[in-house]
Amino acid sequence: MADPSSYRPKPGQIPDSPGVYKFRDEHRRVIYVGKAKSLRQRLANYFQPLTSLHPRTATMVTTAASVEWTVVSTEVEALQLEYSWIKEFDPRFNVKYRDDKSYPYLAVTMNEEFPRVQVMRGHKKKGVRYFGPYAHAWAIRETVDLMLRVFPVRTCSAGVFRNAASAGRPCLLGYIGKCSAPCVGRVSPEEHRELAEEFSDFMAGRTGTYIRRLEKQMTIAAEDMEYEKAARLRDDIAALRRAMEKNAVVLADATDADLIALAEDELEAAVQIFHVRGGRVRGQRGWVTDKVEAVDTAGLVEHALQQLYGEESGEAVPKEVLVPALPEDADAVSSWLSGRRGSLVSLRVPQRGDKKALMETVARNAQQGLVLHKTKRASDLTTRSRALEEIAEALDLDSAPLRIECFDVSHLQGEDVVASMVVFEDGLPRKSEYRRFQIKGFEGQDDVRSMHEVIGRRFKRYLAEKERTGEWGDGEVPAEDPEDDGRPKRFAYPPQLVVVDGGQPQVAAAQRALDELGIDDVAVCGLAKRLEEVWLPGDDDPVVLPRSSEGLYLLQRVRDTAHDFAIRYQRSKRTKRLRTGPLDAVPGLGETRKQALIKHFGSVKRLRQATIEQICEVPGMGRKTAEAVVVALARTAPAAPAVNTATGEIMEDDAVPAPAAPAAPAVNTATGEIMEDDADGTARPRANGTTSTTEKTEQDT
Repeated sequence: MADPSSYRPKPGQIPDSPGVYKFRDEHRRVIYVGKAKSLRQRLANYFQPLTSLHPRTATMVTTAASVEWTVVSTEVEALQLEYSWIKEFDPRFNVKYRDDKSYPYLAVTMNEEFPRVQVMRGHKKKGVRYFGPYAHAWAIRETVDLMLRVFPVRTCSAGVFRNAASAGRPCLLGYIGKCSAPCVGRVSPEEHRELAEEFSDFMAGRTGTYIRRLEKQMTIAAEDMEYEKAARLRDDIAALRRAMEKNAVVLADATDADLIALAEDELEAAVQIFHVRGGRVRGQRGWVTDKVEAVDTAGLVEHALQQLYGEESGEAVPKEVLVPALPEDADAVSSWLSGRRGSLVSLRVPQRGDKKALMETVARNAQQGLVLHKTKRASDLTTRSRALEEIAEALDLDSAPLRIECFDVSHLQGEDVVASMVVFEDGLPRKSEYRRFQIKGFEGQDDVRSMHEVIGRRFKRYLAEKERTGEWGDGEVPAEDPEDDGRPKRFAYPPQLVVVDGGQPQVAAAQRALDELGIDDVAVCGLAKRLEEVWLPGDDDPVVLPRSSEGLYLLQRVRDTAHDFAIRYQRSKRTKRLRTGPLDAVPGLGETRKQALIKHFGSVKRLRQATIEQICEVPGMGRKTAEAVVVALARTAPAAPAVNTATGEIMEDDAVPAPAAPAAPAVNTATGEIMEDDADGTARPRANGTTSTTEKTEQDT
């Protein structure tokens, strides 16, 4: 825990002008970003006595180790720079509204020759008109299906469109009248684009014009006794009205607004947004965030506006934004929104009438969202907290181990020895921090020595990062590193607890590696598989946690995750090695001639017994190549015979080239399972099939 006075700027150093400031921790990570009208006045608030600060603010300033700032000319520039830095550095003490889903939009691709109506997610593209967001994709498809009767715009993919054009026949929608079939020339590109523009205008809320026009055409058709045409127009009007009913009118026809409401408690806040276009609710979205900084409702609103409109422009920013409380710098935020839209944006709190009533509805949705979120997460949060507390109590730690790293060693009969490192933060896996290692210091099977090497390599990298940032040595602040962007570095952050897969020997090896590097602030323990005992360095007796202990469950999960990760890496290396055979070492011998040799002799075993003259009889084989084949096969020891685990028979070599003297795996004679060694020398059954992984891993070099 740092003392804020140790890095407090000297009087007069901080300018009295608008700007953005960053707090960094001892590892040079950006942990908080803020903006201010006056940097001097705002930063002075952080260096008051800790007892007078909000608990979250006190935690932030004691975690930080330095502060820096950037001066800007206006408050609007400060708002934009603050948003950019929050997005770039992802500071842990800033409120961030993370939406947990990708909302679908109804999109019209006006940037194509023949515009297409489709469902789109993700980033918005230039030249595409978007409507929404919608809660469900099926709601979009139902609306589009109704509207295609009146606006038969293309909905097919580029491949289907090209196939229909080359075949000269439209798809099914073209035959049933729900597509104007521009692929076969039924309408010109100009006529089809006009249809797409009318479709977009209707979705934008200009509905009355088209309804009245269709009603007039229906009346004229009935007067002319064109009853079939009149009936078709009647059905079209009914379809459009059903589509309009899906979005009830809530405000005046010309109203384009976003209504934002919040529900909050001491720890979390839920946000709900209703998108109103043309007086109708066109979309709804919402999410929950942790309140990691001391912030009031006005501050939460400002953060929400930054997250919602930070990357939007044009009509995506509405003319009016209604909020429950105005931000502290309401004028600056309003100017920023106006700049994003390109025209004036009104930011205000509704006081009466329909807008206030709708805001109350949005607030009720936010409150329900917060209650639902807490119901889903209460047990999970409680369990994780209890597990960390139990581990801290059992291992006699000063505080709960918020970052746990677990190491495991894996090999198959001493071949392809590898190790894994997995990371759990706050009781949850952090897959982007997973790492894997090849054992380089020696060859053969020695799990204790392997564990010592891996722990040493991991913490040498940590010490190298500390030295690079100047955290120890002469104590001086290092010069600004042009490559330091504030993002996490590999192996840069120490855990509070190191867990090794194994018993006393592995724990002793890990502790010895830390002692050799002079690291004394990282706890070590091991989890043995046989009785699930927790071993501590230097103790003759293990710590036995109750079987129902949440702490034991978490340690087991961490250990099993490291074991599975190591096994997957070891298997991938073994598979790569086994794909090579003795013939691969013959220079100039390609795949075709290797197959010809195997086909002629039947197996590598018989090829090894053949003479040079016999090899020369194979088509395409010269004497020089035959001599090289004999030499290569002579250098490799015969492979161990394969065993049929179902019958126990010894199999002859087949047509697959044999590996270069792999050791035979252990076989369970009772079940026929092939066993794999893990870190403590205990054989485990090989899992059937393969398990895919999406973890981001990096091989330590």
